[in-house]
Amino acid sequence: MTIATGAEFLKRMERLKSDVWMDGARIEHPYTEVEPFRSVLRAKSALYDMVHDERYSTILQAKDKQSNFSFEIPRTKEDLIKRRKATQLWANQTLGVLGRSPDYVNTMITIMAGAKDFFSENDPAFGDHIDRIYRRAKEHDLTFTHTFVNPSISRKPFYPDGEGKEQAIATKIVEETEEGIIIDGARLLATQGGITDELLVVPSAAFIDSDYLFGCTVPSDAKGLTFINRPAYKKESVFDSPLSAQYEEGDAIVVFDHVFIPWERVFLYRDEWLMNELFMKTGVESFLLYQAVNRQVVKTEWVLGIAQALVATFDIERHQHIQGKLSEIIIALEAMMGFVYSSEAQAELNDYGIMVPKLETLKACASYYQSTYPRLIEIIQLLGASHFIAAPSEKDFNSEIAPQLERFVKGEYVSAYDKFQLIQLARDLSITEFGSRQLLYERYFYGDPIRVLSSLNGLYRPKKEALQERVHRFLKREK
Repeated sequence: MTIATGAEFLKRMERLKSDVWMDGARIEHPYTEVEPFRSVLRAKSALYDMVHDERYSTILQAKDKQSNFSFEIPRTKEDLIKRRKATQLWANQTLGVLGRSPDYVNTMITIMAGAKDFFSENDPAFGDHIDRIYRRAKEHDLTFTHTFVNPSISRKPFYPDGEGKEQAIATKIVEETEEGIIIDGARLLATQGGITDELLVVPSAAFIDSDYLFGCTVPSDAKGLTFINRPAYKKESVFDSPLSAQYEEGDAIVVFDHVFIPWERVFLYRDEWLMNELFMKTGVESFLLYQAVNRQVVKTEWVLGIAQALVATFDIERHQHIQGKLSEIIIALEAMMGFVYSSEAQAELNDYGIMVPKLETLKACASYYQSTYPRLIEIIQLLGASHFIAAPSEKDFNSEIAPQLERFVKGEYVSAYDKFQLIQLARDLSITEFGSRQLLYERYFYGDPIRVLSSLNGLYRPKKEALQERVHRFLKREK
């Protein structure tokens, strides 16, 4: 087993030959030397180095010291607590803005492997496949992104071409051979698409035709696989854009042009029941949310820290409405931590011996943050106000007009340079393209907010009905 160092991770990314496009041009290799990918890859390499740092290794390494924490299957509540601490430690390194830190998809693969018997229900081979996928990922300390959203042309799985023939839009199985399957079509929203070792493809419940029901992994540089990235938000100056310049991940459309997938990489195949039960029965849904909400806890801590720093810099905390705004962030942070602790306290072993945090609690947390995060960012905007509009750049401070900036726009207790270094951080989180993408990401994390609420309502049905029965029993008491 190998726990990769940052340098080893970057060396792998240097060798990667994915087909990645942006702004109408193919991105040249190596990605470790090409922006906008170089910065985020270096940010991820720092996470790998933390695993080897003796200050953090007890938390970030698995108990057997053979992998990082994300590949460890939680069997006890103590294991869950350790995973929470590790997740938050990594998230803190990137202010909680890195949605695809290595532990996110690694967690999904790990939990699926822990529940390999689920995939073996109709064919033992598929359970063996997910176990081998996991062991290989653990052995080489691989990174993944994933894709499961179908393109939405008329919400149809296929569309006629110019000659009236059916042309696959959503990715589907178009051929099956003794060696594997061939898939064709597209999927959406692969964050960091093309700059991870591999891609995890999970089935979508949108179409129940068995041609669309499959789960597999594929190397990012597989023949026929193309990633079409949105234009980058990347900025060069860490002073002017401290988040955009370091943590811009990119999001991609994934095109599968008759991509061959060997059978050993397929873990779910043409099984509607398994697809429908995959996320809940294995514990995958709970653990994806557990990773995400722990990242969001850390992100909220950073929001509070930035807000407090702005208030102190502007010397405005004496005003009650300012205190109220800070308290709103405090309430959100305490609520998020409460959700996490509650999910751990109510965790139970599932059928596969995995200690699973409480799904209902985590889904309630995810829904809460979808509606709360926009308000937190609004508070940052309100605190920054006009300071965000006329913010001098790093070049200004390195020019001959710097003395004028220090004379006219310094803070009460800090230099103009330090004041606007903070302001640029707050701006980048709240009003830049990067900040707007973060807002949209958190608003729609884990799906449409209405659907998340509807799903939570369904999950809570047994408890709701029990509480309803309690009401009826009370009303029927003899007076």
